[in-house]
Amino acid sequence: MVAGTSVRPAQGPPVMRRRAFLKRSTAAAVAIGAGALASDAASKRAAEAAPAVPAAIRDPKPGEHQLIRMQRELYRAMAKPVEQRNWIMVIDTRRCIGCDACTVACTAEHGLPPGVSYRTVVKVETGEFPNVEAYFKPTGCQQCDKPPCVPAANAVSPGTMAKRPDGIVSVDYEKFNRKAFEAARKVCPYKALAFDEGRYWTEGTPALQAYETRPKVEYGKVWARTNGALPIGAGRKCHFCLGRIDAGLLPACVTTCIGGAMYFGDARDPESLVSELRGREKTTRINESLGTEPRLYYVGAASRTTMPASTPESCQTCHGR
Repeated sequence: MVAGTSVRPAQGPPVMRRRAFLKRSTAAAVAIGAGALASDAASKRAAEAAPAVPAAIRDPKPGEHQLIRMQRELYRAMAKPVEQRNWIMVIDTRRCIGCDACTVACTAEHGLPPGVSYRTVVKVETGEFPNVEAYFKPTGCQQCDKPPCVPAANAVSPGTMAKRPDGIVSVDYEKFNRKAFEAARKVCPYKALAFDEGRYWTEGTPALQAYETRPKVEYGKVWARTNGALPIGAGRKCHFCLGRIDAGLLPACVTTCIGGAMYFGDARDPESLVSELRGREKTTRINESLGTEPRLYYVGAASRTTMPASTPESCQTCHGR
């Protein structure tokens, strides 16, 4: 051994090293390709499983109710692969009367217990006495495109939350424990998360009622809130009624709103009602300056003083359809 030199570890022949590299690279490529094919196949199956448009609503009719139009557009969107859908909600504050029908419908649809609500209607007040104005504003999870809750929760419990290709922020009840929930709650600027403590509306009565314990479908699974089972002990939030969408139905809040203030649809469909409203009306989003890119858009006048005066004719324009 010559002084001042070092001995390098023995290595195999260059040809053998190249063969090993090519073998590993080929295996990785096959795995990636298989994953992509599986994802494409799943997306295609989801599109093929979409319900067909009923003949009664297949063709637009003059003066048809906006729910009929949105239902037809939902069928059209569901016929596409999931990654080609882009769900958003548009809310017209001029039509909201603060009745909380959307909140009640949501609670019934998902069997939500005391302390858990996916939809809240807040009363917004502006000005100073005696020049005070007020209007109602339905809120919930904004399904943000840049949701701060997702990385916060996943840092505590990996895989807890995810951003779906169609825009919905989903959760895994089996992973969304108290610590992950608290981490997500602290960074959510919309106060859209709630924790299921296992309470019931009819607790303390002779018997829990069946409507509180019957199985509910969320995130593609059936859940029954009995004997401490999930989603008891997990964080919960709005998901645009994902189970209803998969079944070809509009979100419960949209179909229940007596003022017709809520619109839901595919933003990638240029002929959808939500796309039409965004193109025609000036839209705002809550805490838009934070860069979270929320998917709930609000239309309507900035204050009641700039809204048209209520007359039988103007009321019929909004609520008669």
